[in-house]
Amino acid sequence: MSSSELRAPDPLLPSGERVLDATDVLAVEGLRVEISIRGRWTPALNGVDLAIRRGEVLGLVGESGSGKSLTARAIARLLPDNARVVGGSVRLEGEDLLTKPAADLDRVRARSLALVFQNPTSYLNPVVRVGDQIAEIFELNPELVEAGGRSKREIRRRARDASVKALGLVKIPDPERVAAQYPFQLSGGMQQRVVIAMALARRPSLIVADEITTALDVTIQAQILTLLAELRRTVGMTLLFITHDLGLVAQIADRVAVMYAGSVVESTDVRTLFRDPAHPYSRALLETAPALDDARPEFRPIPGSVPALTDPPSGCRFHPRCALVRPDCAVAMPAIVQMAAGHSVACHLYEGRST
Repeated sequence: MSSSELRAPDPLLPSGERVLDATDVLAVEGLRVEISIRGRWTPALNGVDLAIRRGEVLGLVGESGSGKSLTARAIARLLPDNARVVGGSVRLEGEDLLTKPAADLDRVRARSLALVFQNPTSYLNPVVRVGDQIAEIFELNPELVEAGGRSKREIRRRARDASVKALGLVKIPDPERVAAQYPFQLSGGMQQRVVIAMALARRPSLIVADEITTALDVTIQAQILTLLAELRRTVGMTLLFITHDLGLVAQIADRVAVMYAGSVVESTDVRTLFRDPAHPYSRALLETAPALDDARPEFRPIPGSVPALTDPPSGCRFHPRCALVRPDCAVAMPAIVQMAAGHSVACHLYEGRST
């Protein structure tokens, strides 16, 4: 197999870093989702806006129950039966996924949009060898290994070779041996690498990674983050990285969107968020993160909890837990304010200060 049969897209800078295209790969606008709870349709996502440029990593953060995973599933139109999209658009490379017929959507998921979830064992067939599971992707899409028009035997051979190369791409030692193994013979970290390899094999426009390091110990977490950073440089990966851990976001993301109770309350670059967060919820999240020095020795939990969908507070949904609450916070939802280029926040504290 030639190197072009499983190759990274061009161009690369002399340093090995990829040239970034300013085009939005993903643009989510006004996404609204409802969930049926005891026979009643209840708002769950309230006008979510997200944008990810080519070659960029966007971190989506917030406590459990904020709507992060629901957003990921809505983007891919993989909502459970008790959930439905009721508004907004999800454009992947300019095409609105919410209006696509099911058959066309299957093709999008097969090629342009890849999802990697928290528990890799749920997405690997325990009775099929690892290499065969990856090879199936190439057999179904022979153009990925430049095998169009060739015999089935030749496509199968090229697919097997490409599956080994895919495992090598995610830094799995001795990929030939691992390709011959079953998923249950691999550690959790190795299984996660296999799932990432399967996602990359399709050369997708966007990878959505939902809490993919949560079940791993800190050493394996660090290895996965290093792997993602290297893949970003070498294959130009565009990534929506969903996590509750701000420490992980600081290591891997370019920009971050902070979610709370079904809404994005702040969106900015990572440096701005960590140095000068605007929304009280963003500040509170940062204060819950462990300090690397003795400047803040005490853990500061956020009082209360994320509100239930069935009984949300009036006005700003964070106001019952907010240290800077004002009377108008309980009356109306805050509008989105542009603090600066690329920095937006939804908070009554900043109304009238839009740039």
